[in-house]
Amino acid sequence: MTKIELKNLIACAAGRIKADLVIKNCRIVNVFNGEITSGEVAIYDGKIIGMGAVEYDGEQIFDAGGKYLAPGFIDAHIHIESSYISPEQLGRIIVPCGTTSIIADPHEIANVCGLRGLRYMLDAAQRTKLNVVYAMPSCVPATPFEDAGAILEAADMAELLGDENIFGLGEFMNAPGIINCDDKVLDKILLAQKFGKLIDGHAPNVSGKSLNAYLSAGIVGDHECRTLAEMNERIAKGTYVLIREGSACRDLKALIKGVTPANSRRILLCSDDRQPKTILEVGHMDSNIKMCVEEGLDPITAIQMATINVAEAFRLYDRGAIKIGARADLVLLDDLKNFRADKVWIGGELVADSGKYLPEIIPADISSVRGSVKVKDFSVDRLKMNLTSGKVNVIKILPGGVVSKKIIAEVKRDDSGDFIFDSAQDICKVAVIERHTETGKVGLGLLSGYGIKRGAVAVSVAHDSHNIIAAGVSNEEIFCAVDALIKMEGGMVLVNGGEVIASIPLPIAGLMSDAGGKELKESLDTLHEKAHSELGISKEVEPVMTLTFMSLPVIPEIKLTARGLFDYDSFKFIPIEA
Repeated sequence: MTKIELKNLIACAAGRIKADLVIKNCRIVNVFNGEITSGEVAIYDGKIIGMGAVEYDGEQIFDAGGKYLAPGFIDAHIHIESSYISPEQLGRIIVPCGTTSIIADPHEIANVCGLRGLRYMLDAAQRTKLNVVYAMPSCVPATPFEDAGAILEAADMAELLGDENIFGLGEFMNAPGIINCDDKVLDKILLAQKFGKLIDGHAPNVSGKSLNAYLSAGIVGDHECRTLAEMNERIAKGTYVLIREGSACRDLKALIKGVTPANSRRILLCSDDRQPKTILEVGHMDSNIKMCVEEGLDPITAIQMATINVAEAFRLYDRGAIKIGARADLVLLDDLKNFRADKVWIGGELVADSGKYLPEIIPADISSVRGSVKVKDFSVDRLKMNLTSGKVNVIKILPGGVVSKKIIAEVKRDDSGDFIFDSAQDICKVAVIERHTETGKVGLGLLSGYGIKRGAVAVSVAHDSHNIIAAGVSNEEIFCAVDALIKMEGGMVLVNGGEVIASIPLPIAGLMSDAGGKELKESLDTLHEKAHSELGISKEVEPVMTLTFMSLPVIPEIKLTARGLFDYDSFKFIPIEA
């Protein structure tokens, strides 16, 4: 800011020159003292310079009609790629919900394209009014046991970690690496400390001395709490807890019971992974706040958890509250029950009105992140198992999240030892096919709780290394789905009877569509409907997103990578045979 700009700012605050915008007759939600006061808010050069029971003159005057004016909502942790749409298109659908900033970890695209993917995301974020604060992906790949499209060590991160749009290291999923003092892990921690950057956390099932060791590396928060005991232990030890409510992982109702006046300022709200279907039908952070109130939380406390708490935790001191000098990121609400956003301002600019995003969208060039599906020597024979026993370890899907359970079952085999599908048993074959560097690796396993009775599903989204994951009733059906996906260069495919019955291209790194959110939602609705009605997948299971998390080895208890079946508790590969 120049001296003349500062003089003008002060002069406007003193009432000597006109404000750019004055929002009059509003009820101001104060997240500092928990009060709601009637008055007006004056904005100059994108900043709040006046508020309360004062009068300002402005170039524009807006009468709020007595509605509630709150700080713009902030999502404390989200993966844009998991919405299956680009940053520009995500902004288009979440800004009208009142979300003005997001803390985004682009580790999905980094696992496919490395720093090239991160540069694309930085470019795309400049083309939306949504303020995107990125993390440097900390674990690419998530563990040493996966085959990603890139490897990011500390030396690779140094180039971009100092960027002002990067707050620090994203969720550090390799908790064992920190706890056991892995040299390469410690290099990343020390690099973040050198740049004065934060480190976000990810530590399911870690407690006691192990949690102490993990947090001692400087972890700011954790979104992987699933129980009140985990939440309370983390808060007591000084870290923030991010309560997650997304499309697949839904922890809010269980954890909101533990929020008290004493601990609420250490709790943040986040979505983690949220699809356009959920956003367009339910909402974004507005719906999470609404759920908090429905569960009995005070409305202002709920707003704090999606505004000032997030801003303070991630050092975003210029937002998160209606305060003098802050960015004029504001949302006008009809009430503090449904939290429907009537109007949204970002930096003092009206960017959404009655649910409609107003700015024009000019998409970023995606040529640098296309053509990411490269598969070697894949054939139907690569899907055959050679089981030496019918007693097997099985990945059991647990409804309502991405956690799986390891179970032991008896299955049928043919003369060569290959698995035989039996719809009455609800166990199907699942495969992960490496798609980045043409290693030819194919991991095979068995999946329970998916409910599929016919055909197959294949997706080029498979957290976090994002190889191809496919599940189906026979080798032939799985091969057909994977083959169609390879030819499409990434996306989602449903097959029934050897025919493709639904597909959605994802040309951006095999992770994101270049279509808008509404268009993608309609395509997903069709795909989901056919997955349930034609393939018989359980209606209790989100047929795509649930499958995409069955390859994530940093989530308990058992997952499948391109290298084989991985047991989280022992942190090693195990045979299919039990």
